[in-house]
Amino acid sequence: MLARSGKSVWELLDSNQHLVAEFIEALNNLYRKGLIQTDGEKLYLTEEGRRKVSDEVINLESGICRECGGRTIKFDGKFREVLKEFRRIADGRPKPTLKYFQGYMREYDVVARVALMHHYGDLAGNDFILIGDDDLLSVALSLTGVVGRVLVLDIDERIGDFLGEVNREYGFSIEFRRYNVADPLPEDLIGAFDVFSSEPLETVTGLRAFVARGVSCLRKHGVGYFGLTTAEASRRKWISIERLLTRMNCVITDIIRGFSRYPMRYETIDYETFVDRFDFPVKVNPGIDWYKSALFRFEVLGEPRLVIDPAKRLRITFFDPVEDATYPAESLM
Repeated sequence: MLARSGKSVWELLDSNQHLVAEFIEALNNLYRKGLIQTDGEKLYLTEEGRRKVSDEVINLESGICRECGGRTIKFDGKFREVLKEFRRIADGRPKPTLKYFQGYMREYDVVARVALMHHYGDLAGNDFILIGDDDLLSVALSLTGVVGRVLVLDIDERIGDFLGEVNREYGFSIEFRRYNVADPLPEDLIGAFDVFSSEPLETVTGLRAFVARGVSCLRKHGVGYFGLTTAEASRRKWISIERLLTRMNCVITDIIRGFSRYPMRYETIDYETFVDRFDFPVKVNPGIDWYKSALFRFEVLGEPRLVIDPAKRLRITFFDPVEDATYPAESLM
């Protein structure tokens, strides 16, 4: 990328496919070896760095589809109306809190997930369970007017209060239960839903808990959706969750890289304090939403196999000190 032209750290992050922690280490190594330099805003290859890249590589060009942004799905018609109203509603949502490591994806990406569900026949008439919903997927689903039951499980009561207000204003029937995913799953939820969706914690124990609880809620031939990054989830975590899905009698049908993007600076939290770890100065992000998650879709082959007992309390690690580079450093003091 730098062989073509200078790039800011944020532009490079936007194309990064590895852990943020590894990205920081790689750039620092290049800088220490004299292969890159900075003008205070962008990074450039030095003459020595330029000699490391062949012209043959530079002449090869490829990129993500600009129309769909690599999501494989686009939408129009009623979904455009849903997006417009969803943005209006989401503007009043509770602010993210570090207490629950919150941050929400862009509104467009939430509606794109709903459009993908519709494309695969997972939307109309189906009952949904969402484990965690600071993205307000429940609202986007309800705005379509075609879904069945929508139940949100979330530890943050503020989200429940907000959804209650939305229900009263729009006549929706979104259900909310305060729930900590470490706790046993209420018995009445087991095998009671057609579709599960979540954006889980990205520790190994967090991923396993969110996905296992979700699968436990699915009926025969149920479907699940969840997000997983490469920014803070190593390949080791990816294979761990893929193995768990297989053991639970689920087959992964889709993994769409970069499907959802997240702003990283909010009024209440700044997830970009990791810039202090670079060996060179980095200017404030001008607004590039570089933090992306891949969207997993899976189907249950017949009945789900509950290899993690839904009645058992789980021990969950909230934070991974090796791979969670965006967790604000001052919060660890």
